[in-house]
Amino acid sequence: MTTIPDSHRDLLDAQVAVLGTIGSSGRPQLSGIWFLAEDDTVKLSLNTARQKLKNLQANPKCSLIIFGDPPYRYIELRGDAEITPDDDYSFADKVGAKYGADLRTRDQPGDTRVVVTIHPARIVAWG
Repeated sequence: MTTIPDSHRDLLDAQVAVLGTIGSSGRPQLSGIWFLAEDDTVKLSLNTARQKLKNLQANPKCSLIIFGDPPYRYIELRGDAEITPDDDYSFADKVGAKYGADLRTRDQPGDTRVVVTIHPARIVAWG
């Protein structure tokens, strides 16, 4: 299944998701992350200095889980990450608008941003 069921679409309005990537050691790395959802696709704004981005560049396989309330209700997207530049911060500004933040203030001088689009190969809805 690669479509988010209507029963779990409300979770796409959540504040935080957990991104799972594969580190260079082969072990998973999990990170709480801000996101934006469009239809059955979730997009992230990542700083190019972050380890999670380096992991995705080396291996685009990833998993993103969004918990509901109660937390045993969730949606998980398992798939591949597509990375595209966001040099002008246009996508980062959209993410910042959702969270009331300017992502530029979270970056160091010389840092840049990318858009990570998760293309789900499988979607698991539970609860």
